[in-house]
Amino acid sequence: MNRGKRRVLLKLSGQALRGEAPAGIASGAVEAMAATIVRIHAEGLEAACVIGGGNIFRGLGAEARGMDRVQADSMGMLATLINALALQDALEKLDCTTRVMSAIPVRQVAEPFIRRRAIRHLERGRIVVFAAGTGNPYFSTDTAAALRAAEVRAEVLIKGTRVPGVFTGDPEQDPEARHLPRLSWGEAIRRELRFMDQTAIALCRDNRLPIVVCHQRDLLSAARGEDVGTLVGA
Repeated sequence: MNRGKRRVLLKLSGQALRGEAPAGIASGAVEAMAATIVRIHAEGLEAACVIGGGNIFRGLGAEARGMDRVQADSMGMLATLINALALQDALEKLDCTTRVMSAIPVRQVAEPFIRRRAIRHLERGRIVVFAAGTGNPYFSTDTAAALRAAEVRAEVLIKGTRVPGVFTGDPEQDPEARHLPRLSWGEAIRRELRFMDQTAIALCRDNRLPIVVCHQRDLLSAARGEDVGTLVGA
């Protein structure tokens, strides 16, 4: 395996694709996200992505309204596939060869996820977008991102959010919330910090995979290895 290049996995928010609209995909938002990924790729990095589906459908929200959890999660996984295809279109319009790999078989529109093929795509300079979560209910796209990052041997999992890192509380609601520049995986789990679900954090811990949580505008800096956001690791 050629590991001469730094390999990163970006966990992107589906909500970021809706722009100012209450739901759906805003063309300007997906173009901006694609432009950021292209800049990361232009740095000579191998870039893989996992994108959420919350701008279209949130499985947990539907379960709270009475829908069967498995059915709701299946719909949420399909929402991530729609977002992945939109992102692929935007990336290819910027002349970046992109592959969407789905955990749920949809051969007419995406490749099935095969680990060795995904690694080969990355080695050949293609951007890979992983869709449909893990392919199983009860697992979030955070967990899917941790799983895929471990499987393709990414050096870091970078999660883009609306705030610049991990805080002691919700900085959008609590003016007293303090920024935490560095955490261990175990500390993040013990303190039940909500930047990522605990299954995902534990998976990163078990595979010694560092997590960087940063504002979406700082994704390029994080991919370069600059000191932004919060580093969660050993």
